[in-house]
Amino acid sequence: MTSPEPQATRPRIEGDREQEILTSTLDVLAEVGYDRLTMDAVASAAKASKATLYRRWNGKVSLVIDALLSQKQPSEVPDTGTLRGDLMAAYCGMGGFGDARAVSTFTSVLTAMVRDEEFAEAYRRDVLAPKVAASSAIFARALERGELGAGADISVLAPALAGIVMHRFFLHGEEPNEERIARIVDQIIIPAATCPHLPTASDQFPTDPTEKETS
Repeated sequence: MTSPEPQATRPRIEGDREQEILTSTLDVLAEVGYDRLTMDAVASAAKASKATLYRRWNGKVSLVIDALLSQKQPSEVPDTGTLRGDLMAAYCGMGGFGDARAVSTFTSVLTAMVRDEEFAEAYRRDVLAPKVAASSAIFARALERGELGAGADISVLAPALAGIVMHRFFLHGEEPNEERIARIVDQIIIPAATCPHLPTASDQFPTDPTEKETS
C-alpha cells in the first residue's frame, strides 16, 4: 500500500486559508467520523473547491493527518530535574477531554486506525511517534540521573502514563486532572520505573510449564 506523500513535497496554501481548511476538516471528522469524511464534505465545510484541497493534499489520509497535527502541541519536553516533575509538567497539561469535539475526533481516529491501514501507518508515524519520543526523552534523562531501576524498559514506560489516562477516561469516564495524574504517577509509573529489580516473564512463568518449584 502506498504511504501518504511526504508533507514537504506538497505546495502550501497561502495565508490563513490552510488553517481554515484544517479546522473544517476536524469539524467534519468530529461530526461524521473518518469513514464518512470525504474531500467533497471538507471542501463544502471550508467553502473551498475540491481542486484547492487536492493541490495541497493527495487524499483524506494526508488531509486528516495534517489537521490533527495542526492542533496545539507542546513545543518542548519539560526538564524539571526529576522524573516525577517532568511527568507532571508534561501530562498535567493534557487537554481536550472535556471538549466534546475533541473527544469525538479522537474516537474517530481510533476507529480509523482499525479500519484503514494507510491511515493507521501515517498516524503512528506522524502523530504518535513524536509524542512517544518526547516521553522517551523524559525517561532517558531520568536514566542518566540514576533515577531508574536496573532493567527499566523505556519503550514500555514511555507510553504508559498516556495509555492509563486514556483508558480511565474512555472506559471509566474519569476526566484527567492534576490529582488523578499524580496518583497514577506516584502509584504506578514511579514505582515501576524505580524498582531495583524488574521481574521478567521467565521469573514469573517457567519455560517448561510442567516444571515445579523444588524445595
